[in-house]
Amino acid sequence: MNNPTLKEIAAQLGISITTVSKSLKGYSDVSEKTKKAVIELAQKLHYTPNSFAVNLRTKESKTIGLIIPTLVHDFFSNVIKGILEEAEKRDYLVIILQSNEKLEFEKKQIDLLLNKRVDGILMSLSNETGDFEHLKSIISHNTPLVLFDKIAKLVKCSKVTINDKKAAYDAVSFLIKKGYKKIAHFRGSYLPQNAIDRFLGYKKALEDNGIPYDSSLVFVCDNNTDFEDGYENAKKVIDEHPEIDAIFAVTDLVAIGIIKYFNETGISIPQQIAVLGFSNWFMSSVISP
Repeated sequence: MNNPTLKEIAAQLGISITTVSKSLKGYSDVSEKTKKAVIELAQKLHYTPNSFAVNLRTKESKTIGLIIPTLVHDFFSNVIKGILEEAEKRDYLVIILQSNEKLEFEKKQIDLLLNKRVDGILMSLSNETGDFEHLKSIISHNTPLVLFDKIAKLVKCSKVTINDKKAAYDAVSFLIKKGYKKIAHFRGSYLPQNAIDRFLGYKKALEDNGIPYDSSLVFVCDNNTDFEDGYENAKKVIDEHPEIDAIFAVTDLVAIGIIKYFNETGISIPQQIAVLGFSNWFMSSVISP
């Protein structure tokens, strides 16, 4: 059954299409009697607005694109929840896409969203994203772009971030004040800005406290938030640097991988080696220690 149109409703009631439209939108210059008749007939005929026609008229799709690197992540699940809640309040639809930390996926997904003529794009960049031309293409289409968490400083757009460098600096300074001196860092990949800033904060805290920076104590977690990265690098750091007394991890998930390995091998936390994660995810509150 075809969806009835404003024209058909208007014809049945003997009024203009404009009056029908105004009645459905609750305009004050239409009588309550007319509004009631229009709404009752629209409900009887199961009328629904033609969103495509409305979008053409208003030049809005009422759709937002969201690209995230991964779904298996406490942080991103909370981000999605918040975005969906706010979009719902404003009658927006959100298209959620996952780049799987791949630059090529990210590029294709941006093309898809631009072809869908979304009203804006929210993004956290993949670990492979070092070229930003595809981001600049969003801006050249006059489509609003907001980057969050993993951003590109060279792209002129809105950004939502924390001060990763200062947060990391404070974290490592805390360890130093507790008496730890041989502190390893399990950092994220080389490209994400947040991983770079957390590394710089770690390095600066050492320098400001008179502890020489040792590049051999820095271990790269290529997936940036991977439990397995923490577990495998924990094995490596114990083999190569059994003298370390603390580890600063780029995320809580990496820290939990470290803790699992230490628990399995009988290394006492924090008596032998302290472990400090980053993010304050829910899972960090339900493990021991």
